Amino acid sequence: MASSGTASTSFQRKTRVKIPQILGTRPSLHNNQLLISSGIPSLDNLIGGGFAVGTVVLIEEDKYGSYSKMMLKYFLAEGVMNKHELFLTSSDLDPQDLLNELPAPLLDEPVLKTGQSTELTDDMKIAWRYKNLPQVQSVVSGVKFGHYYDLTKTMDPIMLETTNKTLLPLTDDICNKCGKLMKGACVEVLNSIQQTIEKGDFRTGTPQQHRNILRIGIHSFGSPQWGDDIKTDTIPSMCRFLYVLRALMRTTYAVCMITFPAHIFQDTSLPRYLQHLSDLAIRLESFTGSSLEKNPAFQEYHGLFHLLKLPRLNSLSCHMPDTMDLAFKLRKKRFMIEKLHLPPELSETVARTQDDDSVSCGSSTTNNKLDF
Repeated sequence: MASSGTASTSFQRKTRVKIPQILGTRPSLHNNQLLISSGIPSLDNLIGGGFAVGTVVLIEEDKYGSYSKMMLKYFLAEGVMNKHELFLTSSDLDPQDLLNELPAPLLDEPVLKTGQSTELTDDMKIAWRYKNLPQVQSVVSGVKFGHYYDLTKTMDPIMLETTNKTLLPLTDDICNKCGKLMKGACVEVLNSIQQTIEKGDFRTGTPQQHRNILRIGIHSFGSPQWGDDIKTDTIPSMCRFLYVLRALMRTTYAVCMITFPAHIFQDTSLPRYLQHLSDLAIRLESFTGSSLEKNPAFQEYHGLFHLLKLPRLNSLSCHMPDTMDLAFKLRKKRFMIEKLHLPPELSETVARTQDDDSVSCGSSTTNNKLDF
């Protein structure tokens, strides 16, 4: 007969995983993964809260590369605001020139402190029951996640000088080297990233009290400036590079954003290979120079936003947005991603043939302070 005394059991109480407190990060509500902001609030809400730490984000550039470069600027500007360390490399542009073009943040309006009084004019009336109450802050206190930026202004150079950064310009001597498994530019970028990780102690297994995030930006990966010619033998080199980079990101507090000019490659299988080797894949389809630029059905937008792959980390499924029909538009001060809403009387090829003086369902013609 088994004794009812101190019987051993294999049951263990599940303990909550402690998430490191890092500036500019927050845990995901779906899988408890540590997230950072992309710099574009509409993109953060679309993909489930932000970029997961330890992942690779692949952005297929638009035809002229202007919007993809803008997303990279947002990504780096958000790192400057949260005092994250930056790593930037490019063969087409000077990395320092790209940093100098980062958009300026939109500062919050000052709020009233407790007990602070304001003078009321004769036109302003307030209910008697609220008149003698002290003034309070109108913004809920807490950690702010993500910022808004003004594209018409550039960031203060003092903020860029105080940011820890590593800039790697890819010269012709580096790009023209040929290695055994990868091209010289790929080897040089991987070595430089690994040195930055070791120097800044960004490894997940390294004990450290004050941790930080490393934001890695690779501009126009695989462009003609990365080598002498775009041939089929560059495909294994680029795939090996992304495979090693993705394995490196899994053990670090870092996020890598790569812009990739897929439209210049004749081999259509290469973009699919790189999509499978990345965690989050996005394609930007700009209307500039295409027949859709003057189509009245898309007059409110500047291009289509395609989510090709969503990250699946620590879960069997991933966060899915409400719809995959997305478009982006650029205003004077911000870059937005919205659901694609086509007018009911306009198709993609046929325009409206008659004028309608009735009231339309949508935004009014009056100016709004929130419009840009």
